[in-house]
Amino acid sequence: MQTSHLNALNEKHEKLEQSIHEETTHPARNTVLIERLKKEKLHLKEKIEHVKKTCK
Repeated sequence: MQTSHLNALNEKHEKLEQSIHEETTHPARNTVLIERLKKEKLHLKEKIEHVKKTCK
């Protein structure tokens, strides 16, 4: 259960990374959206670390 949850979190984290990259390289980038995506990515990273600690 924890492994599938961790995999899902990692996939979502990677998708956010891709979205951030796409938005930052776009000529008409949306800085508000970039900041929101970065905050969401940081929150996911914290969740991933928490899940990893509880799996040990």
